[in-house]
Amino acid sequence: MAARITMAENSPSEVLAGGAVLALAFGFLVYAANSAGLGAGADGQYELTASFRSAEGVSVGTDVRLAGVKVGTVTGLDLNPQTFRADARFTVKDDIVLPDDSTAVVASEGLLGGTFLELVPGGSPFDLEPGDEMLDTQGAVSLISLLLKFVSSGEDTP
Repeated sequence: MAARITMAENSPSEVLAGGAVLALAFGFLVYAANSAGLGAGADGQYELTASFRSAEGVSVGTDVRLAGVKVGTVTGLDLNPQTFRADARFTVKDDIVLPDDSTAVVASEGLLGGTFLELVPGGSPFDLEPGDEMLDTQGAVSLISLLLKFVSSGEDTP
């Protein structure tokens, strides 16, 4: 006896449900790509670079903030083998014009909070151009080393 294989017909509700799932998945992928900074630099943003002694807690996708407001995203982080410093690439919105003596600081939201890259505007009359490097930087501060300094400063020395 030969078995006959036939394709089942899909009801309109099954087709609609499948289409809705695909649309939702596509929307999630677009949202995730925008949140991670993929495609940054194309839509109203320009890229800057900065070199840090320590970029602990910073990774691709980390927020770049100015006055507590997100204005960009870290797009790359590499170790420079000549200087042994962390070279970061990040984007900033086109409508944010930074003086060329501005500072980039690796900051944290608190003791248990996340890390972000904070931009502190300078006072120079000259502005940073796309692709420029921010020369004034401050790396991450290790809370463990601060606690060790605090504890050891209270010890009596002979």
